[in-house]
Amino acid sequence: MSMSQISEKICSFEDYCNYGDESDNRYELVDGKLVVMNPPSFQHLLIAKFLEGYFDQLIREKSLPLLCFKEAGVRTGWRKSRISDLCIIEANIIQDLLRQSAIVEIPPLLIVEIVSPESRTRDYRYKRSEYAALGVDEYWIVDPIHKTITILLLEEGLYEETVYHSSDQLVSRL
Repeated sequence: MSMSQISEKICSFEDYCNYGDESDNRYELVDGKLVVMNPPSFQHLLIAKFLEGYFDQLIREKSLPLLCFKEAGVRTGWRKSRISDLCIIEANIIQDLLRQSAIVEIPPLLIVEIVSPESRTRDYRYKRSEYAALGVDEYWIVDPIHKTITILLLEEGLYEETVYHSSDQLVSRL
Protein backbone atom coordinates (compact mmCIF):
# COMPACT_ATOMS: atom_id res chain seq x y z
CA MET A 1 0.00 0.00 0.00
CA SER A 2 1.42 3.35 -0.88
CA MET A 3 0.11 6.49 0.63
CA SER A 4 -0.22 10.08 -0.35
CA GLN A 5 -1.14 13.11 1.66
CA ILE A 6 -4.48 14.67 0.78
CA SER A 7 -4.43 17.80 2.85
CA GLU A 8 -2.06 20.23 4.48
CA LYS A 9 -4.78 21.09 7.01
CA ILE A 10 -3.93 19.84 10.48
CA CYS A 11 -6.66 17.58 11.88
CA SER A 12 -7.33 16.70 15.47
CA PHE A 13 -7.95 13.08 16.38
CA GLU A 14 -11.64 13.95 16.82
CA ASP A 15 -11.76 15.47 13.29
CA TYR A 16 -10.20 12.27 11.95
CA CYS A 17 -12.78 10.05 13.72
CA ASN A 18 -15.61 12.07 12.17
CA TYR A 19 -14.06 12.62 8.73
CA GLY A 20 -16.05 11.53 5.72
CA ASP A 21 -15.87 12.23 2.03
CA GLU A 22 -17.64 10.86 -1.00
CA SER A 23 -14.87 8.35 -1.76
CA ASP A 24 -14.22 4.84 -0.47
CA ASN A 25 -10.70 5.91 0.51
CA ARG A 26 -9.16 4.78 3.79
CA TYR A 27 -6.98 7.26 5.66
CA GLU A 28 -4.40 7.19 8.39
CA LEU A 29 -3.74 10.23 10.55
CA VAL A 30 -0.02 11.03 10.57
CA ASP A 31 1.11 14.08 12.56
CA GLY A 32 -2.31 15.66 12.09
CA LYS A 33 -2.47 15.10 8.33
CA LEU A 34 -4.86 12.76 6.51
CA VAL A 35 -2.90 10.24 4.43
CA VAL A 36 -4.79 8.10 1.90
CA MET A 37 -3.98 4.40 1.86
CA ASN A 38 -3.98 2.79 -1.57
CA PRO A 39 -5.88 -0.49 -1.99
CA PRO A 40 -3.84 -3.58 -1.06
CA SER A 41 -2.76 -6.28 -3.52
CA PHE A 42 -4.65 -9.57 -3.74
CA GLN A 43 -1.62 -11.30 -2.16
CA HIS A 44 -1.92 -8.91 0.79
CA LEU A 45 -5.66 -9.61 1.12
CA LEU A 46 -5.15 -13.39 0.96
CA ILE A 47 -2.46 -13.32 3.66
CA ALA A 48 -4.69 -11.18 5.91
CA LYS A 49 -7.68 -13.48 5.29
CA PHE A 50 -5.61 -16.59 6.10
CA LEU A 51 -4.21 -15.11 9.33
CA GLU A 52 -7.59 -13.77 10.44
CA GLY A 53 -9.14 -17.23 9.93
CA TYR A 54 -6.24 -18.88 11.79
CA PHE A 55 -6.48 -16.46 14.73
CA ASP A 56 -10.28 -16.80 14.87
CA GLN A 57 -9.94 -20.60 14.94
CA LEU A 58 -7.39 -20.48 17.80
CA ILE A 59 -9.56 -18.04 19.75
CA ARG A 60 -12.58 -20.38 19.36
CA GLU A 61 -10.63 -23.59 20.15
CA LYS A 62 -9.13 -22.13 23.32
CA SER A 63 -12.31 -20.20 24.29
CA LEU A 64 -10.28 -17.02 24.69
CA PRO A 65 -12.07 -13.72 25.46
CA LEU A 66 -10.40 -12.09 22.43
CA LEU A 67 -11.49 -10.67 19.07
CA CYS A 68 -9.47 -10.43 15.84
CA PHE A 69 -10.18 -7.42 13.63
CA LYS A 70 -9.05 -6.67 10.10
CA GLU A 71 -8.23 -3.03 9.28
CA ALA A 72 -9.21 -1.58 12.66
CA GLY A 73 -7.74 1.77 13.61
CA VAL A 74 -5.18 2.10 16.37
CA ARG A 75 -4.53 5.52 17.90
CA THR A 76 -0.76 5.79 18.30
CA GLY A 77 -0.39 9.40 19.38
CA TRP A 78 -1.96 12.81 19.91
CA ARG A 79 -2.51 13.36 16.17
CA LYS A 80 -1.74 9.85 14.92
CA SER A 81 -3.91 6.89 14.07
CA ARG A 82 -2.88 3.87 12.01
CA ILE A 83 -4.95 1.25 10.21
CA SER A 84 -3.59 -2.13 11.22
CA ASP A 85 -3.88 -5.09 8.87
CA LEU A 86 -4.96 -7.27 11.81
CA CYS A 87 -5.15 -6.76 15.54
CA ILE A 88 -6.26 -8.83 18.50
CA ILE A 89 -8.11 -7.08 21.30
CA GLU A 90 -9.74 -8.22 24.53
CA ALA A 91 -13.47 -8.67 23.87
CA ASN A 92 -14.58 -6.82 27.00
CA ILE A 93 -12.84 -3.63 25.84
CA ILE A 94 -14.84 -3.61 22.59
CA GLN A 95 -18.13 -3.96 24.50
CA ASP A 96 -18.01 -0.27 25.47
CA LEU A 97 -17.02 0.90 21.97
CA LEU A 98 -19.65 -0.77 19.78
CA ARG A 99 -21.16 2.44 18.42
CA GLN A 100 -17.88 4.36 18.00
CA SER A 101 -15.50 4.49 15.05
CA ALA A 102 -13.44 1.30 14.87
CA ILE A 103 -10.36 2.94 16.38
CA VAL A 104 -8.95 1.68 19.67
CA GLU A 105 -7.08 4.01 21.99
CA ILE A 106 -5.67 1.27 24.20
CA PRO A 107 -2.90 -1.01 22.93
CA PRO A 108 -4.11 -4.19 21.21
CA LEU A 109 -2.51 -7.39 22.51
CA LEU A 110 -1.12 -8.15 19.04
CA ILE A 111 -0.87 -6.22 15.76
CA VAL A 112 0.01 -7.71 12.36
CA GLU A 113 1.20 -5.60 9.42
CA ILE A 114 1.73 -7.11 5.97
CA VAL A 115 4.55 -5.45 4.06
CA SER A 116 4.15 -4.18 0.52
CA PRO A 117 6.94 -2.50 -1.47
CA GLU A 118 5.53 0.95 -0.61
CA SER A 119 5.01 0.23 3.09
CA ARG A 120 8.44 -1.20 3.98
CA THR A 121 9.75 1.87 5.86
CA ARG A 122 6.37 2.57 7.45
CA ASP A 123 5.94 -1.01 8.74
CA TYR A 124 9.53 -1.70 9.81
CA ARG A 125 10.41 1.73 11.23
CA TYR A 126 7.54 4.14 11.93
CA LYS A 127 4.86 1.70 13.05
CA ARG A 128 7.43 -0.26 15.03
CA SER A 129 8.33 2.79 17.12
CA GLU A 130 4.71 3.98 17.41
CA TYR A 131 3.43 0.55 18.51
CA ALA A 132 6.27 0.20 21.05
CA ALA A 133 5.54 3.65 22.49
CA LEU A 134 1.84 2.75 22.72
CA GLY A 135 2.71 -0.46 24.58
CA VAL A 136 1.62 -3.08 22.02
CA ASP A 137 3.00 -6.27 23.57
CA GLU A 138 3.44 -8.19 20.31
CA TYR A 139 3.86 -6.91 16.75
CA TRP A 140 4.21 -9.16 13.69
CA ILE A 141 5.65 -7.92 10.41
CA VAL A 142 4.70 -10.34 7.63
CA ASP A 143 7.02 -9.79 4.66
CA PRO A 144 5.91 -11.78 1.59
CA ILE A 145 8.72 -10.25 -0.49
CA HIS A 146 11.44 -11.76 1.74
CA LYS A 147 9.25 -14.67 2.89
CA THR A 148 9.75 -13.83 6.57
CA ILE A 149 7.68 -13.04 9.62
CA THR A 150 9.33 -10.84 12.20
CA ILE A 151 7.82 -11.20 15.66
CA LEU A 152 8.57 -8.30 17.96
CA LEU A 153 7.98 -8.74 21.69
CA LEU A 154 7.92 -5.69 23.96
CA GLU A 155 10.59 -5.86 26.69
CA GLU A 156 11.10 -2.81 28.92
CA GLY A 157 9.72 -0.42 26.30
CA LEU A 158 11.69 -1.77 23.33
CA TYR A 159 11.02 -4.59 20.90
CA GLU A 160 13.11 -7.76 20.94
CA GLU A 161 12.87 -9.24 17.46
CA THR A 162 12.97 -12.77 16.09
CA VAL A 163 12.86 -13.34 12.33
CA TYR A 164 11.17 -16.53 11.13
CA HIS A 165 11.52 -18.08 7.68
CA SER A 166 9.00 -20.26 5.82
CA SER A 167 10.23 -23.55 7.32
CA ASP A 168 10.38 -22.25 10.92
CA GLN A 169 7.71 -22.78 13.56
CA LEU A 170 6.48 -19.45 14.90
CA VAL A 171 6.56 -18.74 18.62
CA SER A 172 4.07 -16.15 19.84
CA ARG A 173 3.82 -14.93 23.42
CA LEU A 174 0.07 -14.42 23.04
